[in-house]
Amino acid sequence: MIEARALVKRFGTVTAVERVTLRAADGRITGLLGPNGAGKSTTLRMLYTVLTPDGGDAWVDGISILTDPLQARRRMGVLPHGAGLYPNLTARENIEYFGTLHGLTRSVRRARTGELIERLEMQSFADRLAKGFSQGQRVKTALARALVHQPRNVLLDEPTNGLDVMAVRTLRRLLAELRAEGHCILFSSHVMQEVAALCDELIIIAGGTVIAQAAPQELQARAGTASLEEAFVRLTGLGTSEPTA
Repeated sequence: MIEARALVKRFGTVTAVERVTLRAADGRITGLLGPNGAGKSTTLRMLYTVLTPDGGDAWVDGISILTDPLQARRRMGVLPHGAGLYPNLTARENIEYFGTLHGLTRSVRRARTGELIERLEMQSFADRLAKGFSQGQRVKTALARALVHQPRNVLLDEPTNGLDVMAVRTLRRLLAELRAEGHCILFSSHVMQEVAALCDELIIIAGGTVIAQAAPQELQARAGTASLEEAFVRLTGLGTSEPTA
């Protein structure tokens, strides 16, 4: 479980996140939505301890990100936006290296790597150098890295960005399986189709502040709209949406 209370982050005179409070439960997929510049990525970066909050705190399975960030980090698997790979290592070596960093024994990290390669359908490129990978191959490898230590909590920043249809389907299936296994999954996305298909609960951020947290159907009812996209537009005050081609 991930909880945050009154998180604040400033960059000079700009307040990127203003008293964000949220909760992502075990066995559920929670989506983090908001317009560009709303504070989604900054919030995630505070949660996975890359950025230190200027106010507030957050807890991962009850462990504070402020007082014990290392232990909190060990309970998370993180796929940051634009996650880089070591280009001169193969996909398999990238994953195993992260297993080493997490303290897994040689036999365990090899077994976990093999399991993830199969689960994410990476067999065709598992032993190729990461240099020259497609976007889908990079994301799959980075996701496998994030999951190698079997974290209870999974944080993903725009995981479907740039993926083709088949890679998105694989990711969807994996997230549904992780939810069924009781993991806490928190991810940001701009793709309403993905959010509607996957999320049990949504958190909408606008102007660095949480303006709504509820199930997708509840948000539609609150906004009085027939679609999640329309509800998002209305709740964030972005104006009346126009049909798109």
